[in-house]
Amino acid sequence: MVILIALATFVSKFLGGLFALHFKDKLHLVLGFSAGAVIGVAFFDLMPEAVELGGAFYEPSTILQFTAIGFLCYLILDRLVFYRTHQGGHEESDNVHEAHASRGILGASSFTLHSFLDGIIMGLAFQVSPSVGFIVAIAIFVHGFSDGINTINMVLKNAGGARFAFKWLLAVALAPVLGAFCTFFFTLPGEVLALMLASFSGFFLYIGATDLIPESHHAHPKFITTAMTIVGVVVIYGTVWLTRG
Repeated sequence: MVILIALATFVSKFLGGLFALHFKDKLHLVLGFSAGAVIGVAFFDLMPEAVELGGAFYEPSTILQFTAIGFLCYLILDRLVFYRTHQGGHEESDNVHEAHASRGILGASSFTLHSFLDGIIMGLAFQVSPSVGFIVAIAIFVHGFSDGINTINMVLKNAGGARFAFKWLLAVALAPVLGAFCTFFFTLPGEVLALMLASFSGFFLYIGATDLIPESHHAHPKFITTAMTIVGVVVIYGTVWLTRG
């Protein structure tokens, strides 16, 4: 049952990515939505889940500190990518292209790890009870569509081609299936899972606020892209509210 539901999540993420590829000529609008969705997942999904899971082990302030740590760790990784690619005697244009490609890989890797963790969370939820598992699975299935969109956008806007983006989409779509499968062989303590979720929320806040939002506004009408960002936040909020309400 768990694997079948994980396969449904694969379909959701895959369709989201195909949607982003099909409408890549309107990338600024999709990026605007994607930015809102990423930030919405951090604020309304990952952080509350981390506080709820870790409430028996940590103070809320401790969990939120890990959100800040995740944000700063991603900042350092991002800056190291640019520092490394601007060393040596290559031409500046080559360095800039390499830097953008590395940022795309870094962002797509984060979404892939997040999707893998989605599968683990879903599998562990079914270990608690079937009802809890189904609630978590519905939430993951619904926001999986935006995960596919976000992954494609992260690669395309950072000098990646459609074929390269499609490979990352496959990785993101397969990750929750593998994560769910792994839970047949282990259980992850709630105190560890809570800190992982908090850290990922920091990753996503950085990606949304410093990368996707500025890129969506670059050389495009601010009102439309801002509206799409708000729509992205509202969609994720509504999804979480419906699945947890």
